[in-house]
Parts: sequence; C-alpha cells; structure tokens
Amino acid sequence: MFRMIINQAKKHPSLIPLFLFIGAGGGGATLYVMRLALFNPDVSWDRKNNPEPWNKLNPTDQYKFYSVNVDYSKLKKEGPEF
Repeated sequence: MFRMIINQAKKHPSLIPLFLFIGAGGGGATLYVMRLALFNPDVSWDRKNNPEPWNKLNPTDQYKFYSVNVDYSKLKKEGPEF
C-alpha cells in the first residue's frame, strides 16, 4: 500500500500535498475520537468503580473542546449533591 503511494508520488509530484492533507485529516480525526473516548464524562469505561462519572464533575471543569464566552472558573453549582 505504501509502496504504491510512494510510486504514485514519484510519477506525479503534484499528488504529494493531497497525500499529506488526507493523512493529517485522518490523524486529526483519530486523535479527536480518542479524546472523546477517553476524556468525555458521558463515556464510562469502569462501571464497577465509577458508574456515573458525570455526577462527579465540578462546575469549574471544562470538558468541552472549545468554549467561546464561558469562564468555567466563575461558575457555581446549581443542583443538589448526588
């Protein structure tokens, strides 16, 4: 597979940026899915010790990838303790 890509890149050098951007996009998508699977509070890998991980979040925890106008350090808890 890689030999075919290298041979195509040698024959047609204009394809090199295409291969780089497709590789970078695939790598970025893979890293983002890994981030969601490992650090998202909605995903529970250990149901025995931590069955509801979303209840242990503080209001100051930023779990979103990008927040526009929210300062998480100034938020206060609004609900009861579970």
